[in-house]
Amino acid sequence: MARPDRRLYPWAVQGKIAPLSVSHAKGSYFWDTDGNRWLDMCAQLAYVNVGHGHPKVVEAIQRQAEKLPVIAPDHTSPPASQLSELLAELAPGDLNQIFFTNGGTEANEHAIRMARQATGRQKIVSRYQSYHGATYGAMAATGDNRRVFSEPHLPAGFVKTLDPYRYRCPFCTQAESCTLACADAVEATVLGEGPETVAAILVEPITGYSGIVVPPAGYLRRLRDLCDRFGILLIFDEVITGFCRTGKMFASEHWGVVPDLMTLAKGITSGYVPLGAAVVSDKVAAHFEDHYLGSGLTYAAHPLACAAGVATLEVYLEEELAARAARLGERLQGRLKDIEARHPAVGEVRGLGLLAAIELVKNRETREPLSPQRQEVRSEAMAEVVKAVWSRGVRPAFRWNLVIIAPPLTISEDELDEGLDAIEAGVEAADRQVAVSTR
Repeated sequence: MARPDRRLYPWAVQGKIAPLSVSHAKGSYFWDTDGNRWLDMCAQLAYVNVGHGHPKVVEAIQRQAEKLPVIAPDHTSPPASQLSELLAELAPGDLNQIFFTNGGTEANEHAIRMARQATGRQKIVSRYQSYHGATYGAMAATGDNRRVFSEPHLPAGFVKTLDPYRYRCPFCTQAESCTLACADAVEATVLGEGPETVAAILVEPITGYSGIVVPPAGYLRRLRDLCDRFGILLIFDEVITGFCRTGKMFASEHWGVVPDLMTLAKGITSGYVPLGAAVVSDKVAAHFEDHYLGSGLTYAAHPLACAAGVATLEVYLEEELAARAARLGERLQGRLKDIEARHPAVGEVRGLGLLAAIELVKNRETREPLSPQRQEVRSEAMAEVVKAVWSRGVRPAFRWNLVIIAPPLTISEDELDEGLDAIEAGVEAADRQVAVSTR
């Protein structure tokens, strides 16, 4: 394998990768420089929500580039003002104040800073099966095994607790008899640390690429009640789940729970221009009316990015992409349940809307993963799965023993079926690997 340029690529052993050189993209597809067409079943990194090359977003970027491509963050601009108003209108509850960042990592980083400044407390409780970004603060909040590459010098004050991972639940032996002991574990962590020391609990409403784990009913409400009882702030990381991906504008709306801060990125511009935001409740923002806000970024509220954001949000509303994701999500989840029923290598399928995962196992009884849940390792069996899917011109995301599905929300039913046919071919390859290993 050979890299096509002099770049060092993220999260990869450099000598083992051969990145595609991509020439152009449109709708649900992109083309490499050899002329091969690929169906994008993961919307790149779950962010090309409005599809590739949407004319409204492209034109908004072009217009803004001609007028005002950049201005310092201590100024404002029409697109920054307009986007902040749109976000406040769309966000649930009293999440009305917007702090713009460059992306999701910085959104989480600055949400943590604001929570600490507003409460006067230091500790942040997050979960082991989580990813909140690659800077030192966001990585300290991360539980995912990508964290180990930044250790042992991560900042202090970050505490981990266990997840509501029903398929591998350490609390309840059967998912059908959920007792919400996973929520009890969060409370036990808070009590063990001392509630008066905890500034915030930070969670993804649905775990992102660390598992696509949907919480049991009542779990997020329990976190909200816990935070209210002890004066702790609740932060929802909606970097992946925000902007119609799960069939609602924001995933937390499925459970009717409003956080104190919500972090956004990815779908805010459909990835066309990097942008993130921490959306802050009126109560938290009020602290900074007479206290110094110790946070800032050179490119905050970048007008080019904000113009892309305004156009993208208008597309979500005009094309009713939340309702579309819900409808196509039912089709996706139904097809995945059928795949689960027919293929012994499938341990579980799960997801919500157009965000889903297939978890592949060597044995359904033991639930041993088909590939180790380690970032830098891929088993031969999982490599065969990847090969089978890619050979059909389809690109979902692969991580550990997971096939992750998060296509553009504009994908057609025929395109969705095309992608799922290829993914099922990959599952068939997994079945063959399982059959060989059990002989």
